[in-house]
Amino acid sequence: MKLKLGIGVILAVLGLWLAGCQSAGSNDSGALNQTEAVSGTNGSSSTQESSGTEESSSTNESNTNHVHDEEDEHNHEHNHEHNHEHNHEHNHDHNHEHHDHDEEAEAIYKGFFEDSQVQNRTLSDWEGDWQSVYPYLLDGTLDEVFAHKAEDSGKMTAEEYKEYYDVGYKTDTERIVIEGDTVTFFTKGQQRSGKYQSDGYEILTYEAGNRGVRYIFKSVEEVEGLPRYIQFSDHRINPSKSDHFHLYWGDDRKALLEEVTNWPTYYPSDMDGHSIAHEMMAH
Repeated sequence: MKLKLGIGVILAVLGLWLAGCQSAGSNDSGALNQTEAVSGTNGSSSTQESSGTEESSSTNESNTNHVHDEEDEHNHEHNHEHNHEHNHEHNHDHNHEHHDHDEEAEAIYKGFFEDSQVQNRTLSDWEGDWQSVYPYLLDGTLDEVFAHKAEDSGKMTAEEYKEYYDVGYKTDTERIVIEGDTVTFFTKGQQRSGKYQSDGYEILTYEAGNRGVRYIFKSVEEVEGLPRYIQFSDHRINPSKSDHFHLYWGDDRKALLEEVTNWPTYYPSDMDGHSIAHEMMAH
């Protein structure tokens, strides 16, 4: 009986001890699990926060780049449109001004201009070595010019034009050289030189309604065999280098202004007859 009682006590004590171990194990496991849960939560929170920050940063960077790209594109388009409009306007204005300039020059060449457009000129505008075109009329080189005029205008035949210009171009002064204020005439194998100074200009109105300007120069001193006055007409009305000219000369300034039938014409001496003819037809 005592033995049974002793065994029962031992079993009871053993049961209580085992129960205590199980409780302690359960608590330790719970604590471990809770720690893991906290750690897991913190890790998840950190990951989410980090991910959210990166996404936000990436989104902001993307938006910034997008805005930057838009600004670049806008600036590019603005610059392109501005440059295009500017170039278009500039080219349009330039072409328009160029067209107006051409029309004005053509009108002046034909003898239509305002008095206010006329300016004085110096002898340097005609500086150079010049030849008469009359020999080219005589040898037939200018026949194509007269044929061209006849076909273009229909006012006269080629032969009639040749007769008209035979009167206009006729001269025995085959060459003129102008250097500074000195003018040298080559006439019938002889040459004479003299100094000339500006004596103003005169605007003439012709029967056809168009006009011309005579630029007049007077000899500084009287030289035997040289004209007292020379008058240039080259379809120009302001300072510019002449490419050809008609020349009137004599001792009576006023009488020369009334001369409109004979106008000896000179082109650069280094041009041949065919080049002169083509230059004439271009006008």
